[in-house]
Amino acid sequence: MANPTKVPFLDLVTPHQELEPELLDVVKKAFGNAGFIGGPMVEGFEKEFAGFCQAKYCVGVNSGTDALRFAFMATNVQPGDIIVTVPHTFIATTEAISQAGARIAFVDIHEQTYTMDPEKLREYLEERCDFDMKTGKLIERASRQRVVGIVPVHLYGQMADMDPILELAAKYNLFVVEDACQAHGAEYFSKNENKWRRAGSMGLAAAFSFYPGKNLGACGEGGAITTNDEAMALRMKMIRDHGQAKKYYHDIEGYNGRLDSIQAGWLSVKLKYLNRWNESRRNLAHRYHQLFAEVKDSMNLPVEASWTKGVYHLYVVRVSDREAFQARLTEAGIGTGIHYPIPLHQQKAYAHLGFKTGDFPVTERVAREIVSLPMFPQLTHAQQDEVVSVVKEFVGARVAATR
Repeated sequence: MANPTKVPFLDLVTPHQELEPELLDVVKKAFGNAGFIGGPMVEGFEKEFAGFCQAKYCVGVNSGTDALRFAFMATNVQPGDIIVTVPHTFIATTEAISQAGARIAFVDIHEQTYTMDPEKLREYLEERCDFDMKTGKLIERASRQRVVGIVPVHLYGQMADMDPILELAAKYNLFVVEDACQAHGAEYFSKNENKWRRAGSMGLAAAFSFYPGKNLGACGEGGAITTNDEAMALRMKMIRDHGQAKKYYHDIEGYNGRLDSIQAGWLSVKLKYLNRWNESRRNLAHRYHQLFAEVKDSMNLPVEASWTKGVYHLYVVRVSDREAFQARLTEAGIGTGIHYPIPLHQQKAYAHLGFKTGDFPVTERVAREIVSLPMFPQLTHAQQDEVVSVVKEFVGARVAATR
């Protein structure tokens, strides 16, 4: 029988207890002015988060899924247009593509970073599509549909390799929307610009989720879109609010996808601590690296590419016998997760797309082996030592048995 939890996979209690007075002040403020939807708290958070992401504009919305969907809608995608992303991500990435009326195309991920492989993207765009120089349109050969956009997913807190992705996008007149739902505060060194850039500042737009477990989490649902394009920001504000240019004047059909003001107020409180929390995650990740050094040949540790400063939303390792590995950790009272066990191209929801096993071999191989270990800013060294001890014991026993 499993022991009582010694080390939780995620601790959402401690940070809220620590910030309780500040969080309750937000509620009192909202009660005092009855400003529950929109208003100064939402506008204040939008300004703060745009600045944090080094972007000009931020549009608060109801969820990360809405953030993606509204961004695609604001680009005026047409039914049948193709948007390219990866099969190793949460389904919200592709739900938003479909629900905006577009079609999904996948390219495989890089074996070490788990983010979009720019070379696989190039192969898709150049070997499976035709570019019409006269119209400036890229057409997928098999479907004869137009390819319009790319969605690199900044996964586990590490940014995708953006320079080559943006170069390909510019070459073929494609928009780039960053899925930054796991990358609040992550940075990328652009050799093209010779400077560090924040997640949310590089594409036409970027989507963030504030689901409670994220590096910057609300106390419920929440999301945001960042962009440097003023017209796009204005359009997304209309889309989130029933298409209203002003109250009861509907220029387009929209959605009810607004960010609640209390959630925005709580996010403003937490945003002040985000850099510190991210640094704590980085320190804990580097400590994991050091403590796992003697077993790194028997399990794959996260690789932080030279061009990124990851914020370790998750600490993901790879092991060959995942089921037994997780069972041993559970028995020891240690929480784990799998992000994500079934690639999107193999999900029942996308059976109609006609993909088959073997189409994206790196994603399929990774999905069989990944395990997420406890990672949160308040993780203590004692808790981390407990995790490492059990992992090393398991790996050591497996190595001995093999010998």
